[in-house]
Amino acid sequence: MGGAAYTIFDTLMGRCGIAWGDDGVLAVQLAESREIDTRRRLLRQCPDARESRPSTDVTSALAGVAAALRGAPADFSDVQLDLGGLPAFDCRVYDAIRAIPRGETATHADLAKRVGSSGALHAVGHAIRRNPFALIVPCHRALQIAGDTSGTSANGGVITRRRLLAMEGAIAAGGPSLFDVLLTAAPRQPDL
Repeated sequence: MGGAAYTIFDTLMGRCGIAWGDDGVLAVQLAESREIDTRRRLLRQCPDARESRPSTDVTSALAGVAAALRGAPADFSDVQLDLGGLPAFDCRVYDAIRAIPRGETATHADLAKRVGSSGALHAVGHAIRRNPFALIVPCHRALQIAGDTSGTSANGGVITRRRLLAMEGAIAAGGPSLFDVLLTAAPRQPDL
């Protein structure tokens, strides 16, 4: 093929993007509010990529992304990632994250232990924020603290993380509403 390429494709959450090169997928960009913003963010990561038709391997990866965004199970184990130019530590973190099963989560501390650097919590967080492979490296399953879905979140943000985890069955779909929070925080009035 020669050089990097990309395509923009439809999902239930909007138009996403994927970039690839001779050595595998370079980046996955989840949908922004406008397609032009999705394209810009993807091209910021892969500035030399040219729009092209995806190969069979890339078509399989983008079909998996679309399936995952519908809430269907997607198997990315055969998707080849181009890890060239990424820090070795980040690559180890991404391997550990790819091993987290659908419907489960792991904390940053768990991931640090899995990569053999139990004290490297901040480095794990940085790797997660830099994850260029949204959903293929399911960083939404990596939580700073067990059960806490806020905090560090890459490509897509906290709301997307919660939606994905709910679709995968890792957290309850609802969660507390603002009304529930206000009721539990308000002082009780004495009964008259």
